[in-house]
Amino acid sequence: MVSKTIPVKPFDLVIFGATGDLAKRKIIPALFRRFIAGQIPPVSRIIGVSRQQLSNEQFSTLISGFINEFVPPDVYEKKDLIAFCKMVFFTSTDLKSDKGWLDLSKFFEINSHDIRTFYLSISPSLIESCSQKLKNFDLITKKTRVVVEKPLGTNLSSARMLNKTLRSVFDENQIFRIDHYLGKETVQNLMALRFANVLLEPLWNNNYIDHVQITVAETGDVDGRGEYYDDVGAMRDMVQNHLMQLLCLIAMEPPAHFNADDIRNEKLKIIRSIQPVDIKDTVRGQYINGEKSFRNHVNNKDSKTESFVALKAHISNWRWAGVPFYLRTGKAMSKKVSEIVIEFKPLAHSIFPDLGRDYKNKLVIRLQPEEGITLHMGVKEPGPGGMRLVNAPLDMTFAELAGQVEAIEAYERLIMDTCRGDQTLFMRGDELEAAWSWIDNIMNDWDLSKKLPYDYEVGSNGPNQAEELLSRDGRNWE
Repeated sequence: MVSKTIPVKPFDLVIFGATGDLAKRKIIPALFRRFIAGQIPPVSRIIGVSRQQLSNEQFSTLISGFINEFVPPDVYEKKDLIAFCKMVFFTSTDLKSDKGWLDLSKFFEINSHDIRTFYLSISPSLIESCSQKLKNFDLITKKTRVVVEKPLGTNLSSARMLNKTLRSVFDENQIFRIDHYLGKETVQNLMALRFANVLLEPLWNNNYIDHVQITVAETGDVDGRGEYYDDVGAMRDMVQNHLMQLLCLIAMEPPAHFNADDIRNEKLKIIRSIQPVDIKDTVRGQYINGEKSFRNHVNNKDSKTESFVALKAHISNWRWAGVPFYLRTGKAMSKKVSEIVIEFKPLAHSIFPDLGRDYKNKLVIRLQPEEGITLHMGVKEPGPGGMRLVNAPLDMTFAELAGQVEAIEAYERLIMDTCRGDQTLFMRGDELEAAWSWIDNIMNDWDLSKKLPYDYEVGSNGPNQAEELLSRDGRNWE
């Protein structure tokens, strides 16, 4: 069963790069699932744009293939697909010239909706040209939104340039910088967990928390994306956005209200409070596996680009003083997992020796593969024989609350938020620049050091040096 939510108002959504991989795997399937859930009014229009010469019928056939490949067949009927395709149109447009832009403009001369969203699923090099064409052909209104995908720059300078480009055409409240991690159900529950419950807030500080671990590990390698990944690397691809956003949600102060600006103000304070990282507190690695090694996949035997990063960060404020945040991400690792582990300090004095001196309460927030929250606690082992204690997990996956309703995918939620004009789950421009400023310092130190990344075997947990990063502090990765 597909989850049903409150319908959005009718809209026009223009997808630049509508025949590309992101549209195929994420955007079109997300829109279709929201349509069959009853959230998208049938009078809405989805207008695909690319350089290809396609008729509306050919484009409908193309997106039908996207849906058949990426949407489970048991969640929809043929009539759903037919109805969805009636909303779909196509026009060929050259983003570098004026060719095709008048044809695109004609869509908005009749039957145009107030809400108009432009999804820029295109190369960053085309964003400036595309934005300027939208302005030149008078396609921007007060209720226009623009969605941009990562990479949102490659360093502070390029991020500033991107922001300058977008702000020359759009207001900041019209710009939606998408990070799909923020659309995950458990990330939403993270904010609820922190700010809707009195139980945890008194403990959410350096008096009780020993350290925090944030891990985003992937089993897949970079084969097929080698050229792109050799230019980007794990720091730019994962740490600058996904991991830093998770860190912000864990560490931020309670916002005054649950709205976009208040939440993003608090996240910005955290990013600006992260101390510069000493190079000795960073580890970068490259996976090795004979012919299937990283350097072969990127076709560069001299590559210094990292497929793995681990680092220790500190936040300079009263709440988190002295609490290390350990961040880790990598390709070709032993298992696919995204999770946050909050480890609490041990009891000052335990009357139960069975728990052991090293026992600590842990709150584990899993983003994938199985979303959920688990609190590890010491409890009595059932049965006779005295007071024997064991470490037992208290599962808070909320499965019973969900029932038979299928949780919506991140892109479904985020695209619908753009239609509502809700920026809560999207990065603001100053937030983006602050993140890049912190990242640049680390990467500049790496460049100056001229040290090569450490090797690690495919299917491992990363370089041994990542384990040492924690072991020298008397800690271990979970």
